[in-house]
Amino acid sequence: MATTLNPSPLEWITSLPASYQAIASLSVALLSLLLFSVWNSESTDHEDFTVPLPPQLEEGYVGKQLVNPSIKADNGHIQCYSPATGRLLEVQKPASAQDIDTAIEKAAEAQKEWARTTFKQRRKVLRTLMRYILKNQDLIARAACLDSGKTKVDASLGEILVTVEKLNWLLKSGEVALQPETRGVPFLMMYKRAEIRYEPLGVVAACVSWNYPFHNLLGPIVSSIFAGNGIIVKGSEATAWSNSFFVQIVNRALLACGHNPDLVAGVNCWPEVADHLTSHPGISHITFIGSRPVAKLVAKSASKTLPALCIELGGKDASIILDDVKDLHKLSSVLIRGVFQSMGQNCIGIERIIALPKIYDRLVDTLEPRIKALRVGSILDNPKDTDVGAVISGLGFDRLERMINDAVKQGARLLAGGQRLVHPKYPQGHYFSPTLLVDVTMDMEIAREEVFGPVCLIMKAQNVTHAIQIANSTEYGLGGSVFGSNKMELARVASEMRCGMVAVNDFAVFYLAQMPFGGVGGSGYGRFMGAEGLRSVCNLKSVCTDRFPGISTSIPPRVDYPIRDTSKAWEFCKGLVEFSVGTTMDSKIAGLLRLISNS
Repeated sequence: MATTLNPSPLEWITSLPASYQAIASLSVALLSLLLFSVWNSESTDHEDFTVPLPPQLEEGYVGKQLVNPSIKADNGHIQCYSPATGRLLEVQKPASAQDIDTAIEKAAEAQKEWARTTFKQRRKVLRTLMRYILKNQDLIARAACLDSGKTKVDASLGEILVTVEKLNWLLKSGEVALQPETRGVPFLMMYKRAEIRYEPLGVVAACVSWNYPFHNLLGPIVSSIFAGNGIIVKGSEATAWSNSFFVQIVNRALLACGHNPDLVAGVNCWPEVADHLTSHPGISHITFIGSRPVAKLVAKSASKTLPALCIELGGKDASIILDDVKDLHKLSSVLIRGVFQSMGQNCIGIERIIALPKIYDRLVDTLEPRIKALRVGSILDNPKDTDVGAVISGLGFDRLERMINDAVKQGARLLAGGQRLVHPKYPQGHYFSPTLLVDVTMDMEIAREEVFGPVCLIMKAQNVTHAIQIANSTEYGLGGSVFGSNKMELARVASEMRCGMVAVNDFAVFYLAQMPFGGVGGSGYGRFMGAEGLRSVCNLKSVCTDRFPGISTSIPPRVDYPIRDTSKAWEFCKGLVEFSVGTTMDSKIAGLLRLISNS
């Protein structure tokens, strides 16, 4: 007797009459078009909006030239100026404690309605914002350059690209990250369903640094509002002018989509007033990006009301160069970008290059002419002849020059730069010469302390073990990188570096990949970015429900109050524990018998 095999779906379809096949094919095609239409309709669902152009961004605008500029005006207001030229942007009245109270009250009211929005509605706001950013890249880059002194390339890579990638991740993966998560239950709870729900916290706050005025501001905003929160953002007073412009972009996006723009508020204030924000009972979570001394003040202030904290501080990131690197020129390009991106004012910038003996001299010889060739200036005034820009302020120049000079006295070699630069075209700007300092050792202060400036620092390691020892010799632990060809050694270095993030044969790509961002030790605690960061601005609510109708917890009579026989109640509980989690069959049986005999 012949055996009849079950036909495959394709064989079954092809066995149908031609008319049925045509109907089936047409149905599949129509269903595909319908699904694509639904997907595409949301992916293009946005609103167009405009933001009034600040006069400072208009062609031909030239602000008043300041002499020895500083951010504090004589009347106590915030004096906003371009660090590349020293020219005035505007003078702002700093926010007061009452202004902060008002902003929090309005955000809380707006958040009540916002918390009821769907993820689809929230995506529309983010998509609207993303479309504006993509259409106005030049405008946003110019604003960031004008207020922080960076170049447009630095602004594109460090401000715009990372922001739109974060928006893109939220649009694609944000809802998935915030879906209720089911957890397993123990034997005794087998009739229960356990899940974690990610709910809005209410109104949160972010206190962010000046080095990436657009991205540092937008990052916590988009995560917080996608999670259903309102947010108050305190940007650095050093970039108060662009802070106001960038927050206005978000407000306009919310308004264009029919939502209350009070959901997001920016405050520019002096540190003594910022304490009112960080200790405010209306704030449920604080993200802080900045320096360690200020972080301690924020944590102390927040202890009055105990909101959750995410603290992201500086680093002394090491890049370990193994002897078997194959393309030295390609490597040098990555290292120069990692060191001099935003003139070294980068929390995950490469602060130490640790090279093994065979490659050390060749690496120095490759880097030296390239660093000496870097052209310093104002990209908005001289776009063709500027590689790197200004630094935010000259207040740190004395410290930086002292550390470099002390290192030279201790045996380091200064091959380029090493001092502040009075720019011939912009004498009131804040410039420091791109610096190459080699033969640095662990006992030098500059090898231990964060530089946060345009200094390429190279150290020699005897072997891989020594390189890891050097990398782990500071109190910081933010990021790191390793370059080489031997997979086992690369894996070892990545595993043994004491830090929160490591890039292998690359620099800082973990950030663009939307992985959780943060460090250990002196570099802070908590994470933002990725699913972990998004969930950190949520209330993680644990919810247990009955799995089956009519089956719920009942208190056994033996342990129900008032307890009639405490000895038997105790033996009953012992039996319950043994039966439910006993490690052997004998112990489980003994537990069951104890349960029965004491019921």
